[in-house]
This record gives sequence, structure tokens and C-alpha cells, in this order.
Amino acid sequence: MREIRISDVTMRRAAGVKDLSLSFKEKLEMAKLLDHLGVSAIEVEGIQNPKADSLRIKSLASLVRNSVLAVPVKMDVEDIDLVWNALNDAVHPRLIVKAPVSPARMEYVYRKKADAMLEDIAMAIAECRKRADEVDFIANDATRADGAFLRKVISRAIEAGATTITVCDAAGNMLPEEFAEFIRSLKTDVPALSDVTLGISCNDELYMADACAIAGIIEGVGEVKATTYPMDVVSLGRLSKILADKADACQATTTVRTTELKRAIGQVSWICESGRSQYSPFETGVREADESIVLTEHDDAEAVKQCVAKLGYDLSLEDHAAVYEAFQRVASKKESVGSRELDAIVASAALQVPATYVLESYVINSGNLIKATANICIRKGDEVLQAVCVGDGPIDAALLAIEQIAGQHYELDDFQVNSVTQGQEAMGETVVKLISEGKVYSGRGISTDIIGSSIRAYINALNKIVYEEQN
Repeated sequence: MREIRISDVTMRRAAGVKDLSLSFKEKLEMAKLLDHLGVSAIEVEGIQNPKADSLRIKSLASLVRNSVLAVPVKMDVEDIDLVWNALNDAVHPRLIVKAPVSPARMEYVYRKKADAMLEDIAMAIAECRKRADEVDFIANDATRADGAFLRKVISRAIEAGATTITVCDAAGNMLPEEFAEFIRSLKTDVPALSDVTLGISCNDELYMADACAIAGIIEGVGEVKATTYPMDVVSLGRLSKILADKADACQATTTVRTTELKRAIGQVSWICESGRSQYSPFETGVREADESIVLTEHDDAEAVKQCVAKLGYDLSLEDHAAVYEAFQRVASKKESVGSRELDAIVASAALQVPATYVLESYVINSGNLIKATANICIRKGDEVLQAVCVGDGPIDAALLAIEQIAGQHYELDDFQVNSVTQGQEAMGETVVKLISEGKVYSGRGISTDIIGSSIRAYINALNKIVYEEQN
């Protein structure tokens, strides 16, 4: 019985769907879920912003231990190098070369003739194979391609070093019987396909994607691209269920843990459907404290530096020295220093900059019968800027107002509120961590008012980002 590889394309396809904008943390969480679920490969989007996207791919590479991590490349050597440098630490890396093969897409979308496209494909695959042991060539719109050209492209891709050939029914207009015949004829006409893995990707335009995938598997397909969240392609949930129940009929199984499938799909759906990434600084929540970080006054500067890096910070030598000095003062008075204390130390000691934005005033309206609103006034030089926003709570509304004034959304990586004194007039300390261009910036605010400390912490982090951008 053959083992069919399931390549999950949820994250790669979500990158092109406006309503499915996933945050950095959501992508990491989804990757962990899919890796544990047992999918053969996890496909993510390629690099558009070199610094931020390289960090994202490197972070995913460090998390994914069992599945193949697959990333698409553009058909030029510079982008291939950029992607590979970010991906090469993955346990099982794969590069993806995706190209159109139908006349309409080649000439009218990419403005290339068939022969030029063929040479570009061969070059890209050869360059990828120099770096990675696994290369997936995706023939986009294969079912609408000229038959002779499609077979020529597939043969050339295999010669260039592709280890997986994926043909796409991008139009989704085939019935299962038609798709089975399409696969049969390809295998007959291109004998070299027996030396590589033949993969498929089916659109669900006629609601036949799952049926076409099964038809392809029966004809000998070795890999199917599917999504955990509904996206008009093959459903990982339905496909896995069919193969689990009809393994004998299909003569095929998968590595997907079907007993955990329902729970994993529910978690992925929650991430995709939360919608908070579109309008809230809080995304879908904040990160839990890293309980593995425990430092004492006996730890040296290098140990502190490694823990600071583990929290996501990329500090200069001067900032590391300032953080270690502050750490020693705190550690001398405490039995141990954990991740939350270390975050506060970094926020107060590292990258202290002149204030571009200064809080002038804030007015918050909140209650159980009204939506929370925040009226924030911030001074920037000689100009006083004001914004009023509605949010899911007073802090959410306040941070949205600051974003509106700054004219920029930054992903909120973490949000912590701690008490630093006791009693009714206790001082509250807030630490905010923002991500900009793949780098983490932390801000710290102290006030008897939690909302006030949160606003000050956010502005403190914002000032650090603005200072680095301007300098």
C-alpha cells in the first residue's frame, strides 16, 4: 500500500487572501499544529520583504521538526539565494519553482513566449537543486496547457533536477473521470515521471476537488496539495477521512494523525477566523511567558545575551552591556530572573532614544453597555496630533488611536502588565513588544492607571522604532 504525501498549502494560499491576513505569531502557531498533525509538507509564502520574511522563514525552520518545510522562489538566482539562506537550517527543506504553462498565462500575464518560459524554468530548477535535495516544480494551469508543451516542460524540469512535479487544475473544471484520464496520459507519455513524485493541485470550482484528488491517487499520484482551512481547493480534512476509511479501495494511506484531525482543524479555523489581525493591535492574543528562561546573579553576560536573543531581541553590543548591568542590579535582589523580568529590563535599559512622540492627554470611555472609545492627544515636535478610536476594550481602543496618529500598524508580539508596588495606589508596569521589519522593540510604562501605563509603554516602543527608521 502506497503512502500518499499531503502538502498543506494553507499558509501559502492565505498570503494572497486579504481576509486571511495572518500575523507572525499565528503562522508559527499554525506551523506547530500542522507539524504535530503529521502532514508531509508545510508550504509557506516566499520572500517579499527580505528582512521580515527571512526572519519568518528562519523561525519556521527552527520550529518544524517532522514535516518538510517548502518555500517558493522567484525565477532568479538572487531570490533563490535569499530564500535558501533563510531556509537551509530546516530539518527537511524544499524549494518550490512555480510557473505558468498555459498560453494565456505565459503570454498575457507573464509576457513570455513558451521557449523563454521553458528556459527560465529549467534554470531556476537547476539553481534550486544545487542548494536543496528537494525541489518541487508546480506547473500552474496545467490542464489548460498545450499537451505537447506540457509534456516538454515536465521532461525538462525532471532533467533539471526536480524531485516532485505538481500539475494544477487551476480552473477546476474537470470531472474525476477526466482528471484520471489526464493523469494516465501524462504518466504514459512521460516515462520519467516514474522516477519522481507526481503531485496534484485541484481547484474546487465544480465542488469536485476532493473527488478529483482521489481519482488522481488511484491513478498513481504521490502527493496532494490541500488546505486545513476552506480555500476552494482540496480539503485536508475530507481527503484524510476518505483515505482513512477507504485505504483498501484507494490502495493508499497518509501520515496524518486522523485521531487529532478534528481538533487541529478547529484550532486552525480559530486562527483564520478570529479576524483580529485586520483591525486590532492585539492580533489574536499575546505570547505566554517562556518558562524555560531562569537566570540568577551567577549567570554571566553571555548567558544573559542568549536569553535576550531567545526572547526575540537583536541588540547592539552597547545595549547588551546596558542590559547586563541592569540585570545584575535586579538579580542581586532576587532569587531568579524569568522572561517577564528580562523583558522589563530590556525595555528600560536598551535602545534609549529621544522621544519623537510625547503623550499629552488621553480620555477613555468604557462600560458594559457601550463600546470602549479612546481620545488620545500626542505631541510630535510643535504639533499636537489627536485621534479617536473604538476598540474591544479601553486599552485596545487606546493603542488603535496611537496607531492612527502614527499612521502605521505594528504587530504586537507581547503585552505584559505587572504590579510593582502594593496597596490601593499600587503602581502598574506595562511592557509592550512590537515587531517592525522582523525586529523586536520593547517599551515600558509605569502609572497607577493600567491604561496610562499601557499607552506610555506603546509610545516608548514606537519611539524606538521611529528613531531607528530615521537613523
